Amino acid sequence: MTDSTLETISSLDAAYDRIEQRQQELEKSANAFATTMTGAFARSVVSGKSFDDTLKTITMSLSNMALRMAFKPLASALTSNLSNLFGNLFDNVDLKAATGAVKPFAAGGVIGAPTYFPMTGGGVGLAGEAGPEAIMPLTRGPDGKLGVASGGGSAPQITVQIVTPDPSAFRRSEAYVTGQIARAVMRGQRGL
Repeated sequence: MTDSTLETISSLDAAYDRIEQRQQELEKSANAFATTMTGAFARSVVSGKSFDDTLKTITMSLSNMALRMAFKPLASALTSNLSNLFGNLFDNVDLKAATGAVKPFAAGGVIGAPTYFPMTGGGVGLAGEAGPEAIMPLTRGPDGKLGVASGGGSAPQITVQIVTPDPSAFRRSEAYVTGQIARAVMRGQRGL
């Protein structure tokens, strides 16, 4: 092979690498978009938000994503230049926080890969080492104890329709039937 052919192959190889990198970035953006959309809809369904509130949440999430994508080249340039500048002093510095790789978990979430975290009182913990793990915010209950808040909390809607050919007989036994229904509901709430 001639030098010209080798240069062409090398340049095509570099172009292929750039295209592959752009494709991976596009895939990450598409996944982030899908996650944002499904997360916003899921949160609105669970929290009972109106459709307008849901659209506002989605719009804000998409705006934040667009801003992060717009500033990514600047952040990459800054982190690259700072890494080069301080490379000899700080060889193992991880600047993921400057590029938007930090995900807040104040509202909860899932860790899908092994992740180290600081523990209160010192030390380091490891989460996600055996598979996905849930992160749930803690709340203080009326008794002052710290724990995980359960969702829901609203009373179930129960409709009982009684059709009888003799309404006067039902009126005489209404208190008994009402008590039976109330006991059945209580057993259902206790899971018995």
